[in-house]
Order: sequence, then C-alpha cells, then structure tokens
Amino acid sequence: MRHPSTPAARRTVLALFGATLAAAPFLKPSHARASVRAAGLDDPAKKEIAMRLVSSAENSSLDWKAQYPYIEDIGDGRGFTAGIIGFCSGTGDMLDLVELYTDREPGNVLAKYLPALRRVDGSDSHDGLDPGFPGDWRRAARDAGFRRAQDDERDRVYFGPAVRQGKADGLRALGQFAYYDAIVMHGDGTDPLSFRSIRRRALRTANPPAWGGDEVTYLDAFLDARVWAMKQEEAHSDTSRVDTAQRVFLRERNLDLDPPLDWKVYGDSYHIG
Repeated sequence: MRHPSTPAARRTVLALFGATLAAAPFLKPSHARASVRAAGLDDPAKKEIAMRLVSSAENSSLDWKAQYPYIEDIGDGRGFTAGIIGFCSGTGDMLDLVELYTDREPGNVLAKYLPALRRVDGSDSHDGLDPGFPGDWRRAARDAGFRRAQDDERDRVYFGPAVRQGKADGLRALGQFAYYDAIVMHGDGTDPLSFRSIRRRALRTANPPAWGGDEVTYLDAFLDARVWAMKQEEAHSDTSRVDTAQRVFLRERNLDLDPPLDWKVYGDSYHIG
C-alpha cells in the first residue's frame, strides 16, 4: 500500500496470483477443514472493520472512503501512490486499475495517461504524468465508476486472495485480517519479504487450524514472521500496526474481530464501538 518491500516486487505477480486464486486458493491443504464456522472477513460488517483498520495504519484515519482521491509521491521509489489501497504507478496495480476503468468507461479523464503508466511501470518516474495526472486522478475520484473500480481491484488483488487463503488455513476473521494487512503491505510473489514468504516462515514453527494446529499459536507465529519481514527495511521498521493493534486483539483472544475494538498505530489511538 504505502510501503512495499522492494521497488517492483511488491506486486510482481499479483495480477496472476489474484486470477489463479479466483479458481482455487494457493497452498490449500488436502486435509483442510470444511469451513470456518464464524463470520469471515468477507461478512459486510467485518469487511468494513478491516477497511477501517488498514486505513488507520495507512492514512491515520478511520474514514477509508475519503481516500479515493488521495494521491502523492511519498518518495519510496514507487512513483505516485494513490487511492484506497495505495495503488502505485511504479508497481503495476495503478496501471491495472486505470485499464479496468477505461475498459468500463472509455474516454475517461485518466485514459490518456495509459501509455505513460505503461512506460513508468517498475520505476519511480513521473514521465508523461506530470503535471496533470494528480489533478485528473482527483477529478476521476468524483466518478462513482472510478470509485467502484478501486473497490473491485482492491478485492480482486488483495482482499479476496487474503480471505480465501485465511479460510483455507482454518482462520477466523482476525487471522484473515492479518493476511489481508500483510498482502496489502508486502504483496506476493517470489520476494522473500512477500506475504507468501511470510506465511511459509510461520509454517516452519506452527501449523494453522486446517493442519491440526492451534489458531492462537499459529497467528503468533505468523505475526512474528510479519514483524521480521517489516524490520528488514527502514520503510517498515515501525511495527505498531502489528504490535499495538493485531497482537492486542490476539492477546484478547478476539479471533472473530468483534467490536468494541481499541488499538494504536504510530502512537495514535483508535476505537470502533
């Protein structure tokens, strides 16, 4: 979202990953339990909580819907970062988003930037995007169709895959959220700091419920692996989104992510009643 793990690796294969998971979750154990009994993170109320939790870490606000017009270059080597999930001009997902929007609404205000977005993919360049792209992004965000496209790409590439893998591992809403937050920040693929690699690291020390393990023990191992990955680079070195948020819920054994929820990120306090 705001702090990918390497300049181009964060979303190296996310489009393929999301498409594959639409058919079947990756690494699904053959002996997985049939279902997760409690409401999953894709329950509308739980999903709203997830969006607000991520926004508290990424935008210092619970108002995630106010982020559709957001755009800036935060100097992390990924070019422009924008929208509700931090689509980046240098990592491919912004290009995918604008292509989707243009497929649905040809001639939209962002369509003329597609050649430039293709050129700058994989870099921090603004070539062909300055000076008009940020203003046009904000104008596009007034269009319900563009907001819907942002929602759909978030779900296709990040939320859906995380929830499906969480359910395949037998995790309830908190564990599914831990996966979602990890894939938002780290992406997936072959990068050793990616979500897939974080999950593999956790599996070295604990089994998820679908493999006969204890859910709390496994989530502790996953969060340990996540913190390790975050600390490998300066952009992720503040691990409060895990330490004073997800671990708080885990210590409380709030595995269904039921409100009320109280947590801190970067020292700021938040509450969902």
